[in-house]
Order: sequence, then structure tokens, then C-alpha cells
Amino acid sequence: MVVLFAIHYYVIDVNVLLNKVTETFPAFGVFTVFFISESLLGLIPPELFIAWSSKSVTPIFHLSLLALLSYAGGVVSYYIGKAITKIPSVHEYLEIKMAKHIRNTRKWGGFLIVVGALLPIPYSLTTMTAGIIKYPLNSLLLFGLLRFLRFYIYALAIFNIVS
Repeated sequence: MVVLFAIHYYVIDVNVLLNKVTETFPAFGVFTVFFISESLLGLIPPELFIAWSSKSVTPIFHLSLLALLSYAGGVVSYYIGKAITKIPSVHEYLEIKMAKHIRNTRKWGGFLIVVGALLPIPYSLTTMTAGIIKYPLNSLLLFGLLRFLRFYIYALAIFNIVS
């Protein structure tokens, strides 16, 4: 949010930029880019998409869809993490050289998911890590619901900044 605030006051008026993006790009395209970002490494901050949703005709609907896509992207990342462990060299490294660290990470896996869901760190990295450490999917799905809370809390602040 600090970066968005700084861009708004020192680089370009975010309202003008978001209006231009909203008018130029179809919502489906923006949602697709967001889902891909949230599924891979979360390289594009979700705050930009939250700000974009504020300029749409139905901001709460778009925000809710973004939160759902982020949640689903986390599940995709989880399965990417599980797939990574099927690579023989990675599997050997994790099970032999990192065994102690993996055990400790498994103990704190729920905390890892909560932190990833609520804080401004890439959620896909935390869910990918959960897949790598074989954290239970049901627990990931439960703790991951906090992602919705994060989107709505951030929207309260961001909608006021870009309005």
C-alpha cells in the first residue's frame, strides 16, 4: 500500500491510470493476468488489482472475484509444490538434506498459511511451500479463507486512496 501511495503522489495519478486500464482492458484479461500471477510466484502485487476493482462498475463483485481467484491460485500453487517434490533430485534433497527443516516447517505449516494469506508476501510462495512439505490440503483450504479477509481489509484502505 505504501508503494501504491508513493506512485500516486510522486509518479502518476493512480486514478487516471486505473481509469485508463479499466477503459482499455477487458475485465476477463485483467482477471486472467491476476490468476496466472497468483498461481505462479505472485509477482504482481494484488493491491494493484484491488485498486483496479475500485474503478469498475461493480467494485465489490470484482473484488470478491479477485479474492476467489487468489484463493484458487493458491490451490494451484499448492499442487505445483507437490509436483516439484516428484522431481528425483528435489525429492532426495528435501528428504535427506533438509529433513530436519521440513519437519519443523510442517509443525508450523498452519502459521505459514495464515501469514501468507494475511500479510503482503506472495501467497503463492507460501502455498507452494505447503505443497512441498506435504501440508494437508484441507487445512490449507481452511486457513486460506483468510485471503478473503485480507482483500476486504485492504480494499477499505485502497478504495479510499484511489477514490
